[in-house]
Amino acid sequence: MIKQNVPKEILITEANLKRLEGIIQYAPISNEHQKDNLERLSEDLERATVVDSKDIPPDVVTINSTLQIRDLDSGEEMMFTVVLPSNADVSQGRISLLAPVGSAVVGYRSGDVVEWCVPAGLKRLKIERVLYQPEAAGDLDE
Repeated sequence: MIKQNVPKEILITEANLKRLEGIIQYAPISNEHQKDNLERLSEDLERATVVDSKDIPPDVVTINSTLQIRDLDSGEEMMFTVVLPSNADVSQGRISLLAPVGSAVVGYRSGDVVEWCVPAGLKRLKIERVLYQPEAAGDLDE
């Protein structure tokens, strides 16, 4: 479950919301950790503010966004693209939005700190920058 003192505003496009709701509904669940991850994502979507694709700020992580993050515990910086599960390929820097880090960042903005539970404990990362967002680039797929 996401653990934040003050819940940050989550923004999502109508197209992304529909995709995510469908994925959550039909996602295979093979363990308790995946179940918890999907429940957290569902809770985030329930409180998200839905905006039109053309109105979403360019620093919000959407499906197919490329972002730079920093692990606040190790200091390690990473860059990856959040993609649909069928397009995931970790070796190519494409992380499924159903992976814990993928679902943790969707809807959040540059500068936000996101926390989530992993089997080893609490993971914290900061979204340093959204390097590419399809909506801001005019690559709308609705």
